[in-house]
Amino acid sequence: MYRTHTCGCLRACNVHETVTLAGWVQKVRNLGAMTFIDLRDRYGLTQIVVEEHSPAEARETASRIGREWVIQVEGEVVERESKNPKMATGDIEVSARRITVLHEAEVPPFTIEEVSDGGDDLRMKYRYLDLRRPPLQRNLILRHKMAQEIRRFLSDEGFLEIETPYLVASTPEGARDFVVPSRMSPNQFYALPQSPQILKQLLMVAGYDKYFQIVRCFRDEDLRADRQPEFTQIDCEMSFVEQEDVLEVFERWAKHMFKTVLGIEFTEPLRRMPWIEAMEKYGSDKPDLRFGMEFADLTELAKGHGFSVFDQAEYITGFAAPGCATYTRKQIDALTEFVKRQQIGAKGLIWIRMEAEGGVKSSIDKFYSPEEVRAMAERCGAKAGDMVFILCGKKFKVLTQLCALRLEVAQQLGLRDPKKFAPLWVVDFPLFEWDDETQRFYAVHHPFTSPKPEDIEFLDSDPGRVRANAYDFVCNGTEIGGGSIRIHDSKLQEKMFELLGFTPEQAQARFGFLMNAFKYGAPPHGGLAFGFDRLCALFGGSDSIRDYIAFPKNNAGRDMMLDAPNFIDQSQLDELYLDLRKPEASK
Repeated sequence: MYRTHTCGCLRACNVHETVTLAGWVQKVRNLGAMTFIDLRDRYGLTQIVVEEHSPAEARETASRIGREWVIQVEGEVVERESKNPKMATGDIEVSARRITVLHEAEVPPFTIEEVSDGGDDLRMKYRYLDLRRPPLQRNLILRHKMAQEIRRFLSDEGFLEIETPYLVASTPEGARDFVVPSRMSPNQFYALPQSPQILKQLLMVAGYDKYFQIVRCFRDEDLRADRQPEFTQIDCEMSFVEQEDVLEVFERWAKHMFKTVLGIEFTEPLRRMPWIEAMEKYGSDKPDLRFGMEFADLTELAKGHGFSVFDQAEYITGFAAPGCATYTRKQIDALTEFVKRQQIGAKGLIWIRMEAEGGVKSSIDKFYSPEEVRAMAERCGAKAGDMVFILCGKKFKVLTQLCALRLEVAQQLGLRDPKKFAPLWVVDFPLFEWDDETQRFYAVHHPFTSPKPEDIEFLDSDPGRVRANAYDFVCNGTEIGGGSIRIHDSKLQEKMFELLGFTPEQAQARFGFLMNAFKYGAPPHGGLAFGFDRLCALFGGSDSIRDYIAFPKNNAGRDMMLDAPNFIDQSQLDELYLDLRKPEASK
């Protein structure tokens, strides 16, 4: 063994012991008469001291080593004269008798410290160096511990961990597939799974009534901080269950994770919020409940007063921002420009100031009396010292726009505390959403989601009215997981495909194996999947899942370290019967 102890384990009780440490040189401080070396491994950091009376060989080696060299140190644990209470090993140091260089190192392109001076792309190019930094190490340790706790809980609940294949058939719904050409089947392709959805349903048909898998999934979609082309799901399915059964198990699981990992205990049942309530009160199907600022419908109060912007709008809504009556004109103008950005798309912003002295002032004073303005503000729950912000337009478009503003104002007010958690279930989603461009319905979740039993009668007469037997687990404005009770009746599944625009032939070609399986006895079943990367980021207090993935892709979906995706040799293309064309040729 190259070491007797790790760099994070020595304490005052080890004084006078002879030890051997090995690791990377964090820092070297040469003070002439003595040299201090900070030696690091994943367990921590220990200070090494080389003094005038140290062996000459040790002094010579210490004089030439540099940052990130890999060294072995043999010496005696001694008590530090100047203790460092911020370090776990701050009471001791190791007086070096022998230093062996195991590998020299070039100067790294960025500092390997708690806070690095490297940009995102540079650190991702040298990810193996970035992973040496303590924050990344803590993140991956957290991920490991969470994975183990998940497995322990689900196993104790009777779930079986069963692996499903990565090479599957392409699916027509959802995000774009990553496809894999087959050499043995020319001009035919596998797809990497977006989720094991159909496969876990087949496991239910096979009689494995409680399944889970911590599984890698793949989606060729546009990326952002909480998305990666490959990501990890905690995938679960249960048989002979209704919605309440699924929510009961996984609410206990969520509470267990919060308590075990973070020491946070939720004693009350989690809130169940219908989708329509989430949209009308917060403008999002993943509402952030760490703070208030609920929306109020002002349509009735605001229309009919000669203000054409409101009179012509389908829906008018607003919220009260606490303590924001002190906002300057410059701050209000900045928020106006914020909502007018292309990504949000509002045409303007109406405001009402509830002054501390009891007066009221607004940007629409010309059209409304003070009493009418006050009535709108009070409908939003505004009090003296608050500011009301109002938007109008098409109902669900304007609700989404106002949600963006709500989150921005909350960020400015410091209300989005990453150490505070507000989990809930969002339920009663619409089963379908209509697309004007293609003139057809699409499944809000996926085509295997069961409608609410009481809404099945509307499938023919009013599909847009039908609610899904679906549920999302939401925390702090992020969807952490979601699922549904599945369709297990062949005739109902055929009806679903029909409403989604599939011909019987298309449905059979794409999903015939599932339909055939149902003919042999399918139990009522349902499940859900949690985004493991998102869950880790939530528990770790980060907005980006990249910090919790060992080797992530950048926002363009590229692996900066491996330089992937990349071109392959012509010989490989020939084996796969593939011809490439330049992007220009496809325009």
